[in-house]
Amino acid sequence: MIQRIFVALLVLATVFAGVPASVAAADQTVQCTFPMAVTDATGTEVTISEDPERVVTTNPSAAQTMWEIGARDEVVGVSQYATYLDGASEKANVSGSGGLNVEAVIGLEPNLVLVPESSYSAAPERVKQLRDAGLAVVVLETSDSLDAVADKTERVGKLTGNCEAGEKLADEMRTSIEHMERALEDAERPVGLNSFFGYTSGANTFISDLMVTGGLQNGAAEANITDFAPINDEAVVEMNPEYIVMPSHAPRPSSPAYNSTTAIKEGNVIVIEAHKLQQPAPRAIGASEAIMQAVHPDAYERYLELENESAATATQTTATDAPETTVTTDTSTTAEQTTETSAPGFGAVVSLVALAGAALLARRA
Repeated sequence: MIQRIFVALLVLATVFAGVPASVAAADQTVQCTFPMAVTDATGTEVTISEDPERVVTTNPSAAQTMWEIGARDEVVGVSQYATYLDGASEKANVSGSGGLNVEAVIGLEPNLVLVPESSYSAAPERVKQLRDAGLAVVVLETSDSLDAVADKTERVGKLTGNCEAGEKLADEMRTSIEHMERALEDAERPVGLNSFFGYTSGANTFISDLMVTGGLQNGAAEANITDFAPINDEAVVEMNPEYIVMPSHAPRPSSPAYNSTTAIKEGNVIVIEAHKLQQPAPRAIGASEAIMQAVHPDAYERYLELENESAATATQTTATDAPETTVTTDTSTTAEQTTETSAPGFGAVVSLVALAGAALLARRA
């Protein structure tokens, strides 16, 4: 996704140089309408009375989604596991020793509280306490696929008054998924196993889907393991995975059973940052990309080509759709001043291009 963004920004920088601000900043914002009535994962009808300016995220995936749609400034509270996000340490911590700290959430006076279905199932009485305090609480459905993660991203954007950003990011995710599927059309899929602290991800999990999207078979799902479950040595030996996929914070499996597998013998252990691999949030696309790059490098290059082509086409379409305008240049102004005054957003675009390029180089290093 980084290369796609880089190309899009580069084309934008070229197209919009010298274009008046009225064109470059054409307003195509998708408006969210409040008050908004929604039905959450528990079947409860929730009314969000106004565009939320104070949002509490009680799990790291909801926080990550808010960060990725550019709405971090609206977040006033996060869970303790969201501290990896830049600036999250400045937000209030709503985690307690036994889970969600209800008093801390109420004290923040949020307009909206986002709760994962798993947390609700573990302690429904806490959500009731929040609702009894008059707070708008939406319980988000469990995501069992990357498409479901994209849908949730769009939903969070809508719930928080960031409709355009949520829809745009969700569409980008769906496009990336489609491109990975196209790039892997004729590829053989070796058996992979997700391993973390003696557990694995079976069928009906988004991790299973992101492994398949990246070009693996999920051995746990093939062995009729469902959801997130422990896996024993016998199953590991029988499965004999060719690749092991694990989060960066987990210890590398080293039991005799794992050491007997093709994956360990050939060094096929794919280590991915936990916030990409284990959170049903936008960065999960990066986990599939990492798997594809390790397992199917040729398909990965084809995927990048598709991403770049799509980004360039989208950017050119945006430029073509811009209203026709006449640009008048004051010949007494220097070239540098002309660029700066006729296209106020151009400097920012160039900066973004530089940042995206640096990120791309860092990622490929």
